Amino acid sequence: MANILIVDDDSAVQTTIRLLLERAGHAVVTASDGHNGLELFEAGDFDLLFLDIFMPGMDGFETMRKVHQQKPLTPIIVISGRPMPSDSGPDFLNMAVKLGAISSLQKPFKPAELVAAVARSLDLAEQRSKASPSDGNSIASCH
Repeated sequence: MANILIVDDDSAVQTTIRLLLERAGHAVVTASDGHNGLELFEAGDFDLLFLDIFMPGMDGFETMRKVHQQKPLTPIIVISGRPMPSDSGPDFLNMAVKLGAISSLQKPFKPAELVAAVARSLDLAEQRSKASPSDGNSIASCH
């Protein structure tokens, strides 16, 4: 089905997402930080990326910016375990979507939510690649 890159500094989260996606028939590669994820992204051909927003070194926002510099329409699902914002704090998941992520998931998430988000994102990628005269390897983000 799809070739998916997971970039998250939590190995348990990586393993959980990888197992869920492999069971759904996808090929999965994992990276433990933004630098390693970017190297894998540059060397591979990925249909979708999962990016944790908060990682040491290069965070998800910076990784997403660099991915979009190279392949601007690559679909990215951002994930975060930070608590949802209160009235005084920023909504980092919503912020990431406004900056170009196709979707977001709050950790912990249910397996069905993850699989559904992947299916929606891949469907959107296919629709947009047919509608876009670009290289066909990428997708515009949706808000």
